[in-house]
Amino acid sequence: MTPKPTPFKFYLPTLYQQFDAAMTHIDCGEMCSQYNPSGKPFCCDICHAVPAAYALEWEYLQVNTDLWHAYRGDECAQDPTDPAELHSTTPEHMLLLACKGPADCQRRMRAISCRQFPFFPYITSHDQFIGLAYEWVFESTCWVISNLDAVTTAYRQAFVQVYDALFSTWEHDFDCYAAYSEEAREHFAARKRRIPLLHRDGSNALISPNSERLQRVSPQAFRRFPPYD
Repeated sequence: MTPKPTPFKFYLPTLYQQFDAAMTHIDCGEMCSQYNPSGKPFCCDICHAVPAAYALEWEYLQVNTDLWHAYRGDECAQDPTDPAELHSTTPEHMLLLACKGPADCQRRMRAISCRQFPFFPYITSHDQFIGLAYEWVFESTCWVISNLDAVTTAYRQAFVQVYDALFSTWEHDFDCYAAYSEEAREHFAARKRRIPLLHRDGSNALISPNSERLQRVSPQAFRRFPPYD
């Protein structure tokens, strides 16, 4: 008999512990915050990035920390947004959140979306999870995207391990990232660019968005973007 997957909220502390490796050996927030008028790292600034949490993850966070609250849409004073617009593009099994900000961060209570940023699991058109691709809308703000060679091996391995576990539990989550990977292929194809990939086997590659042909490259071959170029 095949055992039932462990309920998400019960193994979440273990998942957080597994996904706690440093992304880089330096504080990347210090590298990008100098370019943000708010002085915050872009990934921790609600005016630039609205984090999301799995519904069951939110149940766990509500009980164990006061760091988070449900996203209202008025957290960014400079540019309040309509939460309904963002909610309409958020998968049904996830909820938009906001936190107290980087000054009050409780690192062990960071959501999975915080730990993965700026990456997402890349799924091929043949339904294979082959590694880490990045959120292309943050090319001009995220220092890590321009310094992919700085991403640690421990972080890459943890990312793959955690998403292997999530995908084995939630097929719907896999489908969502498969659709997002297709969106990435459309985006890069329209710009005649290949998709940078941190492969799950530890190598680095560029993917043709049309043929999905993989070209192994050195990490120094990845493109850099202003102001980090």
